Amino acid sequence: MKSKRIKRYVILSYIVFWFMVLGICGTASMVFHCSPVMMRILSNVCAWAPTIVLLAGFKFFCPDDTIIGFYKKAFGARISLLSLIISAIITISATLVTVFVLSLIQGKGFGLYWSLGAYPFWASFLFSVTTGPTGEESGWRGYLRPYLNGKYSFFKASLIQGVIWAFWHTVLWFVDSDYMGIQMIPYVISNVVVMTGLCFIMNFFMEKNDNLIYGIVIHFCFNFLYCFLKVDIWFYVVLSLVYLIIIAVICGIRTQTWKDEITDRRR
Repeated sequence: MKSKRIKRYVILSYIVFWFMVLGICGTASMVFHCSPVMMRILSNVCAWAPTIVLLAGFKFFCPDDTIIGFYKKAFGARISLLSLIISAIITISATLVTVFVLSLIQGKGFGLYWSLGAYPFWASFLFSVTTGPTGEESGWRGYLRPYLNGKYSFFKASLIQGVIWAFWHTVLWFVDSDYMGIQMIPYVISNVVVMTGLCFIMNFFMEKNDNLIYGIVIHFCFNFLYCFLKVDIWFYVVLSLVYLIIIAVICGIRTQTWKDEITDRRR
């Protein structure tokens, strides 16, 4: 029964999000010709689809829990400030390293890949906080993650979660990106790899400190830098390679930790 509820949750999150993007944002853009600021606000509202679905159908998805109880559990575990900072540094560094490598490959200055963006710094910060980090995490990390982690191994659970999360964004790949034709292939692959990598980072740190704040912070650190980036498709190619390395390192550390635990038990 739990499995059926999870599947229905994922399907409904897809449907509601795609409907909101195409229906609300599409109408606002094509019919009412809303300003860029209004479109950004509406896109932030759409990002809350996983949480909207979860809370609207909470009695079905979590029949033995209450909304207050759910969030107490989600944010109730101890937070290690050091591990939280490290998780943020890893996420930020992945983007910075990618830009640095790209600047070496293309022979351009590191600073040429950055811009102050279309909005003031405070607005970019606010938009970044109120989109995916707060809008999506209740569903993907708060509800879906514990189920997958309880059913599958660390690697498989992170992989499945990443794929589900990545393809939830499918509609945005076609309506909210500058890439078309052959460039869509590396762009889509990068989205899947990077979002899966982020799930590995989240799972790694949330294993010991199962607090939703980790997912929110990691998600925010990834999204925020994108407000200021000016990059081409090669950025996503390099970023994919960086996240594949991160996944490999995390799996290596996780495997070694598992082996050490088995050794300690045998002593």
